[in-house]
Amino acid sequence: MNPDPVAFQVFGQNIYWYGILISAGMLFGIILAMRNAKIFDLDQDAIVDLTLLVIPLAIVGARLYYVVFEWGQYKGNLLDIFNIRKGGLAIYGGVIGGVIAGLIYAKWKKQDFWNLADICAPSLILGQAIGRWGNYINQEAYGFAVRNPEWQWFPAAVFIEANQRWHLATFFYESFWNFIVFFILMSYRKHRKKTGEVFLLYLILYSVGRFFIEGLRTDSLYIGNIRVSQLFSAILFVGAIVMFVYRRKHSPAEEMEVAGMSDIESAETIKTVEVKEEIIDTIVDEEETIKTVVEDNIDESVVEVAEAFDEVESYDNQD
Repeated sequence: MNPDPVAFQVFGQNIYWYGILISAGMLFGIILAMRNAKIFDLDQDAIVDLTLLVIPLAIVGARLYYVVFEWGQYKGNLLDIFNIRKGGLAIYGGVIGGVIAGLIYAKWKKQDFWNLADICAPSLILGQAIGRWGNYINQEAYGFAVRNPEWQWFPAAVFIEANQRWHLATFFYESFWNFIVFFILMSYRKHRKKTGEVFLLYLILYSVGRFFIEGLRTDSLYIGNIRVSQLFSAILFVGAIVMFVYRRKHSPAEEMEVAGMSDIESAETIKTVEVKEEIIDTIVDEEETIKTVVEDNIDESVVEVAEAFDEVESYDNQD
């Protein structure tokens, strides 16, 4: 038996598990991003400010993406577009909205967008992994029917009460894949060569998993006979790989990189070099000062000795 989608009520208003899980994913994501901000030398308050912009635009993007490809469902009742409690949010639309928010924030605060994206990428995939369990509770985002009794067990399949049949548990497949991607990103974040690589790796890995899992689902959005998410995944996969290689070879020299080391190691090395240079400059300045003082003293001493010789010669002449 599947759990009740309603977790509890507040003043007669239903509070759904789906919303709770999405909120939990956001909360864990924000906490993780704040921890990553410390690692990448960014003020944690900046993450809070960024979140206040990202979340609204991500929700708007997720809703618009869904509405555009399901326009027939909403053109007769435009007010339903704003009723997100009935569902209809697309993750790719949310990612697009979040990226737009990140670009706006980076421009506004004069921050490196790619660095911000790297900080947020693990949080994003973690939130997706957690949020997919809301699909399980809502009995949605499942795949084709499973007719072989040997595979009618969770998590290989999920029993859908609405039609009393077992279906592929595609929500679980994606959640599992997202957790794998999350651990890969967490491992790679300290070994990136250029800013943006963690985020681009997220796009590459997530799009691969989504492409294949989307092909198993029964509720895909379509353009003609093409699944929208598969098409978008393919574009993201190719585009992210191209950008990853391009930035590795051509990104500006001012990005933190020393002899192929990670950004963190490079930052520490750069700071060490700068301190050494300051010490050397100080020593050179001191040497120049000492040299000047010595030369002045020598000049004065030579003058005094010359004057002494003149006095001696004058006494000799008097004698």
